[in-house]
Amino acid sequence: MNDYVIAPPPQPAVPVAGGGRFPVRRIYCVGRNYAEHAREMGHDPNAEPPFFFAKPADAIVTDGAAVPYPPQTTNLHHEIELVAAIGAGGRDIAVGEAIGHVWGYAVGIDLTRRDLQAWAKKGAKPWEIAKGFDRSAPIGTMVRAAGVPQPLRGRIELSVNGEPRQGADLGDMTWDLPHVIAELSRYFELCPGDLIFTGTPAGVGPVVPGDRLLGSIAGIGSVAATIA
Repeated sequence: MNDYVIAPPPQPAVPVAGGGRFPVRRIYCVGRNYAEHAREMGHDPNAEPPFFFAKPADAIVTDGAAVPYPPQTTNLHHEIELVAAIGAGGRDIAVGEAIGHVWGYAVGIDLTRRDLQAWAKKGAKPWEIAKGFDRSAPIGTMVRAAGVPQPLRGRIELSVNGEPRQGADLGDMTWDLPHVIAELSRYFELCPGDLIFTGTPAGVGPVVPGDRLLGSIAGIGSVAATIA
């Protein structure tokens, strides 16, 4: 019996290669997980353990869709990232068991209102308005983990209007995915449907209306978005 007093919102989901959709429960993001990106943002990459922030599940934008330029910013940045999808939940997950909790992978873009993030950092305020705004998480088609070799290696890159902006290897992560999952599970009970954006390499920069973004990860896939 449906006793909701208003219509429930639609379930955010990511298309899966070969058919089906992966329902999204939560989106966790890892900050400064590539050394060169940490340095370009003015931080010591060896100074701290992994730290996390979140985006709402309905920030998801499926592959190829237009992303409206968000309000209250004049400095919108791209951040290309590997996304891991959790298929088996757990708390205090051991590093050696962490990959077994991953259902699949996708390519994502963490869009960031950089000016609002700088304002928040300066005042020791939360990052939500900089990271968790509407349609801030474009994501490509998901592939099943069973088809992806371990440990994770491969080129991760992003171009804007055909011009290369970001490029690195997944092996350049400061904390690899098993350590990220293990650390995150110390703070939250991970559940099926959770996504983890695993950090971005150096080369982040501004985008403006009309820009076409194309990101890819070798062996995983791609993501495309246009800033409207």
